[in-house]
Amino acid sequence: MAMAADEIEGMIQAALPDAVIAITDLRGDGDHYAAHVISETFRGMPRVKQHQTVYNALGGRMGGVLHALQLTTAAP
Repeated sequence: MAMAADEIEGMIQAALPDAVIAITDLRGDGDHYAAHVISETFRGMPRVKQHQTVYNALGGRMGGVLHALQLTTAAP
């Protein structure tokens, strides 16, 4: 079962309310997405921790309902 882009965005937004998020369906199949997430929360945080924060927001759906997520994170 695929995951909708707006569902991914909503979950990330719930965890990072200040985030500016852009989700792109890379293959049109609902399984392969790219996410660009900008949040003040990331300031001073190593890139790995930034990515972990986003993955945690997805509540364990990575590798299951959500097959692949190409992730770009940054502080404003």
